[in-house]
Amino acid sequence: MSKQLENAKNLYLRGIRDGEIKEVHEHYMGASYTQHSTGVPDEKAGFASFFEDFFKRHPKRDITIVRTIEDGNFVFVHVHQKLNDGESQWVTADIFRSDDEGRIVEHWDVIDAYPTSIGDFDPIYGDFSLTDLDKTEDNKKLVRRFLVDVLQNGEVDLFDHYVSEGLIQHNQEIPQGGSAYKEYLVDKQVNYDFVFKVMGQGDYVVAYSKVWIAGQDYAHFDIFRLKDGKIVEHWDNKEVMPAKADLTNLGKF
Repeated sequence: MSKQLENAKNLYLRGIRDGEIKEVHEHYMGASYTQHSTGVPDEKAGFASFFEDFFKRHPKRDITIVRTIEDGNFVFVHVHQKLNDGESQWVTADIFRSDDEGRIVEHWDVIDAYPTSIGDFDPIYGDFSLTDLDKTEDNKKLVRRFLVDVLQNGEVDLFDHYVSEGLIQHNQEIPQGGSAYKEYLVDKQVNYDFVFKVMGQGDYVVAYSKVWIAGQDYAHFDIFRLKDGKIVEHWDNKEVMPAKADLTNLGKF
């Protein structure tokens, strides 16, 4: 395990789960910490002040890191949070940026509720192992083209070039299969306003974007698994974009 991945995991497990904020500051974060999470003030002091209150409200915290990928000095983690014996449950998609020593210096996330009823496939869980490491750059290029051609430029006729008809879908609003995903994009008038970050490792590619869905702006993560040059599995996570007046840091991007 790389140092940056170890530090990102420890920030979650030792920090948020176990409440060891001082340990996080001293061992896992860098000298500065730029924050983009909604409602969390900037820098290390802001992290501490937010979670001191969070721990009081949620004394029981069960956190599962389901999947991770690394790309350069960035780490993506996909997390299930179960608070106060399941009183509330969240799916969190996070990107951490590390410094040259692997310490975490910047953080972006999107937090969405874990649904009360589950369809064919869970919104976060599923088999996870990284394969096709030699195809990382090809897979990232394919996803970027999909994002631009279909999701930004609306060239829906190119959809089948990128997405398998047998697509496994984890979004609980969308039925299984590529055709259902395409229909959802059209019916909801989904448009990717801009793509902030694309990360990849092997057969997994993650995109973090600002997305317009049915008249509402969202900060939006997509997690794609690819096989033989097509997207074959899809998870996503979205959060309504906060108003500028409500920001306590630099904002979602």
